Amino acid sequence: MDPIVLFDRATTRAADVMGCVRPGQLTDPTPCTRWTVQDLVEHMVGSTDYLLGATGAVVIARAAPATVDDYRAGVTRVLDALQRPGAVERRCASPLGFEWSIAEATAGTFMDNLVHTWDLAVATGQDRRLDDDLVEACVALFLPEMPERGRAAGIVGPAVVVAPDATPQDRLLAAMGRRP
Repeated sequence: MDPIVLFDRATTRAADVMGCVRPGQLTDPTPCTRWTVQDLVEHMVGSTDYLLGATGAVVIARAAPATVDDYRAGVTRVLDALQRPGAVERRCASPLGFEWSIAEATAGTFMDNLVHTWDLAVATGQDRRLDDDLVEACVALFLPEMPERGRAAGIVGPAVVVAPDATPQDRLLAAMGRRP
C-alpha cells in the first residue's frame, strides 16, 4: 500500500480515539511506561511536526498542551505537504538517526501512530482493535527489523512472547513490546 494512504487511514482512527479522551484521563498511565495519556498525545502531535519538517514545510508553533485539534490540523498539513511534486522522494533523518526517504518516513510514522493508537485506546478504556489491513501492512513492512532497531536505540521495550497462532495485531504489538 501507498505510505500516504496508510498514514491517512491510521491517523483518522488515531484522531477518533484521541478525540474521545476525557480531560480527567490526561494524567493516566499508558502502556508506554514512561508516558501519560497527555505525553502520548504530545508525541503523536509531534509525529506530524516531524513529517512536516522533513518535507520542508514550516512547523507552526503551538500552545501546550497538545490537543486532538492540533493532531488533526497537523495530519491535514502533512497530507497536503506529501502531495507536492517530489516530496516523497526527498531524504531526511529518521528518529533513530539513519537517512531515509520521506515515503519511508511516512510509513514509519504510520506504524508509530498505529501502535500508539492502541496504547491510547488501552489507556482510556476504548476499543483496542486496529484495522486488520493496516496491521497486515505494518507487519509486512516492519517486522522483525524495526522493533529490533528501536530496541537497540532504547525506544522499544523487550519483545513479548505470544502463541504461534496469535493474531497479526497481537504479533505486531508483542514485537513492539506491548502485552496484547
